[in-house]
Amino acid sequence: MTDSSGTPATATGGFGVSGLTGPARAANAARTAVVWDALSRLLSRLSEDGPLEIVDAGGGTGGAAVPLAELGHRVTVVEPSPDSLAALERRAAESGVTVRGVQGETRDLASLFPEGSADLVLVHNVLEYVDEPAAALADVVGITRPGGAVSLLVTNAVAGALHRALAGRISEAQHLLSDADGRWGEADPMPRRFTRQQLLELIARAGLTGETIRGVRVFADVLPGHAWEGDAQVGQHLVELEKAAADHPELLGIATQLHVIAHRA
Repeated sequence: MTDSSGTPATATGGFGVSGLTGPARAANAARTAVVWDALSRLLSRLSEDGPLEIVDAGGGTGGAAVPLAELGHRVTVVEPSPDSLAALERRAAESGVTVRGVQGETRDLASLFPEGSADLVLVHNVLEYVDEPAAALADVVGITRPGGAVSLLVTNAVAGALHRALAGRISEAQHLLSDADGRWGEADPMPRRFTRQQLLELIARAGLTGETIRGVRVFADVLPGHAWEGDAQVGQHLVELEKAAADHPELLGIATQLHVIAHRA
């Protein structure tokens, strides 16, 4: 599983931008602003009575977990890679916060946490890699309290076809659109991509109620590199553009990722 993404260190910072400067920092902020925008509103609603119990499934090195801990929440990362957990421990120590790291996968969640104990579970860039996405999401729902939330971030199959076409890989783009797993061929490093409809079906099957699916990285991943040069404000401009584009259904198809916050009834 890959590192989570979508939450900045503060309400004004960019998630996972530590150590980045200039264009790289601006690009990263633009790519994560939409997820943070949604999560920040959710956290405000859920944390009215105090800090939250948050589980980051497949949380990697703590790119999301450490910033959430900095906001005062109790965060546990469940991650299969020992190396990632070691890096998580270092990152948390450098930030002066405590994040619990546990080695495991989504199928281990039921044995690691009491049923219905988490206020929020992050499942970012995880369902692409598990053997059975529906089963993995069911395990996530099992540890989510009634009224709690699940944040899902997945790779968009339709945008994947666009990116292959822009790279001149026309036949691969066509294959991706017709493939059930949203892959462009045997050499595709991504095990699975999702369409909007597939994501909605997963949410419904898991017994979750979903808000509107938002597009993440609508423009940031298709801008040419020179767009980041010469204009110190371009990063902030792109952040605002990404936020505006996220809720436009007409633009959802070209967003690199799809994000939804779903709730357990």
